[in-house]
Amino acid sequence: MESVDSQIAEWRAYVSNAPGVNGHDVDELEDHLRHQIAELTAAGLTPDEGFLIGVKRLGDIDGLSREFAREHSGRLWKQLLLSGEAEPARAPSGWFEALVFAVAAAVVIQVARLAAGFPDDEPTWLARNASLFVLPFLAAYFARRRKLDTRHWVRIAAPFVLGALVVNLYPWGADSDTEALVILGLPVVLWFAGSYPDMGGTLRSHERRMDFVRFTGEWFIYYVLIALGGGVLMGLIAGIFKPTGVDVDQIAAWVLPSGAAGAVVVAAWLVESKQRVVENMAPVLTMLFTPLFAVMLACAAVVYAVTVFGGAFDRELLSVFDALLVVVLALVLYGMSARDPSTSSPGWMDGIQLVAVVSALVLDLMVLGTMIARIGDVGFSPNRTAALGLNLVLLVNLAGAAWLSARFLTRRSSLHRLERWQTTYLPVFALWATVVVVVLPPLFGFD
Repeated sequence: MESVDSQIAEWRAYVSNAPGVNGHDVDELEDHLRHQIAELTAAGLTPDEGFLIGVKRLGDIDGLSREFAREHSGRLWKQLLLSGEAEPARAPSGWFEALVFAVAAAVVIQVARLAAGFPDDEPTWLARNASLFVLPFLAAYFARRRKLDTRHWVRIAAPFVLGALVVNLYPWGADSDTEALVILGLPVVLWFAGSYPDMGGTLRSHERRMDFVRFTGEWFIYYVLIALGGGVLMGLIAGIFKPTGVDVDQIAAWVLPSGAAGAVVVAAWLVESKQRVVENMAPVLTMLFTPLFAVMLACAAVVYAVTVFGGAFDRELLSVFDALLVVVLALVLYGMSARDPSTSSPGWMDGIQLVAVVSALVLDLMVLGTMIARIGDVGFSPNRTAALGLNLVLLVNLAGAAWLSARFLTRRSSLHRLERWQTTYLPVFALWATVVVVVLPPLFGFD
């Protein structure tokens, strides 16, 4: 049955990624498909045969299923879907919607910058609220594209309103460590909040969670490309206008904040409208960087373990390793999301990913040992508590991923179970980020 589940996951991923598709519609179509499979299996067909015929029947009412068959031209069941119908009309790209929300984010962040007097002044309220000036427009863009109703819009707005109340009503102290944690943690919380409209107003679907992981990786690629292009543009502007006496710094103060804010929505639009481009890039990037990170992590784990240098971790080094562990986890997740859902046999890249995960697990254990010893000597602080919680969350995730990856490599488990572990664990990261933003500041007196 796991073979059928992987086929359904592949079909669902294709249909869900079409622009303007409502998540509830996809759930309903999947229910119809599973019902057809169950009926056909009860009639004596195999589950694979039931899937083929079920998709054929669904294709009679769903043009996306026929398009799915066209894209997978090498599959046997393409023949069951194509019956000479005309090519379905392409959904509109939605560039105007993206432009409206991008411009709105750019205007809001610029108004906030002017109110704060940045860059001459750097009030902390601007940094605390920066994500609140941008990410609501991304969530609204998703809600608009998924055609969600008013009830869903209210649910989408709730975490952003609560976040705004928390970061602006808490009585922050001078040079507050908890305030710095909130500046780092709030964007993470709001990014997870944005997953709700992106997933079409559903939270329980593991397939939709993996779709959001895939979107996050692709969004990051596009955003980095936009940022690099923006950097080149600003360099050219500086080179051209500086000799004329034009204040280039003033131009940058206007262009950079608005460009960075608008690019958040533009990158999301590019993910949806140019998806095939990134789908071709994702396996290449994963194949390139996973071995590099695996070698680096394995060497670091051996060196730190043999030299017992782990006991000399200082605060800056701990931060570097925490960031590295997060990057490794993101790389593994993105690599998993980029895989063909129908793949059932392990390959050499799975072995390399296991090396990276195990090495990261060893480093995480050394970091945790150092942190616990330090807390025993000098006690808890906001930064130590936040870092300890993050490392514990990563430890459980990496341990589970290592165990399931090893079982998959030895063919005692399926890739589907490893994917389910990761998608099931995603809310834990969101929960800890929420604790850092909401609970830790009053727990430590907002210092």
